Amino acid sequence: MYGRRMTRRLDRDTTVSGLMAEFRAFADLVEGLTEDEWNTPTRCDGWLVRDVAAHVLGNIVDVIAGEAGHRSPDDQAHALREDSPADYATTLRAAVDALEPRFARLTDELWAAPGPLDRTIGNGVTMLWYDAYVHTDDVRDALGRPAASGPGLGAALSWLRDELEDRVAVTLRLDGYPEAEVGGGGTVVTGDPHRFVLVATGRLDASTLGLPPQVNVHGAH
Repeated sequence: MYGRRMTRRLDRDTTVSGLMAEFRAFADLVEGLTEDEWNTPTRCDGWLVRDVAAHVLGNIVDVIAGEAGHRSPDDQAHALREDSPADYATTLRAAVDALEPRFARLTDELWAAPGPLDRTIGNGVTMLWYDAYVHTDDVRDALGRPAASGPGLGAALSWLRDELEDRVAVTLRLDGYPEAEVGGGGTVVTGDPHRFVLVATGRLDASTLGLPPQVNVHGAH
């Protein structure tokens, strides 16, 4: 069971360093926001920018406390949404500084070992990167800023491919990425990789790419 959820495409050092860079870039993104921007609605149902930010920080806080998965995203958002953008950025950077050495000490054996939420530790760390990337994108979308690409997009695609393996059969021929078969291959998806991420996370309707609803990793199987 755990072997099927191992991160196959990103190595440990790349994932850890990329995740920390993603978190720090998120702090930079929100640090200078105005009060109006901080309270802008996002495409995450019922969440303002500040709620998205609180969830991102909540993931780190829970991992450091050894309680990953114990709180819902809504619980995290409710508990950590009250700081100003500048104070939030300071807190986030401090949390990342505390988390980084813990992840840097992970060995290959630990990376492949079972972790929380019925997945390997490596898959769980990659999921954190995926989550940070898509929520950065949520904030950028809410503020009318262009989507980011870079390593975070690749990490999101890597995690989504693993997560979708038992849900759908698709062949991904996305711009800038090697062809990948998911679930043995099936419906061919081409074009913009960012659009596929939006579909696979329920931010765009699956019919946009001619795919079934099961492609949304946050929906029911």
